[in-house]
Amino acid sequence: EVQLQASGGGLVQAGGSLRLSCAASGSNIDDYAIGWFRQAPGKEREGVSCISSDGSTYYADSVKGRFTISSVNAKNTVYLQMNSLKPEDTAVYLCAAAPPTRLVLTHPWEYDYWGQGTLVTVSS
Repeated sequence: EVQLQASGGGLVQAGGSLRLSCAASGSNIDDYAIGWFRQAPGKEREGVSCISSDGSTYYADSVKGRFTISSVNAKNTVYLQMNSLKPEDTAVYLCAAAPPTRLVLTHPWEYDYWGQGTLVTVSS
């Protein structure tokens, strides 16, 4: 069973960048589809980006062109590079894993394993 550890959140000004990390242990991260989700206070958890077992990627319209997901198998880690951050990106960001699939999984209920969240705060 895989365990996930998300990190890299913090406080940044609008227009700035952060790189989030989702480190896996207990299993190889390339055995799973990985997704990044975020949840702001009072809002539902939403899919931000995901990468399938064969490397296909998905980005929510709200982050397309600004965020990039990547997997580094040697480090057993999936990264989310976030550029041109906006105040509306403020949320707790969580990573999740699902059994291997060529599909991009965009809904929280499609994932079986979750890491703890990391808070991203973007000031205006």
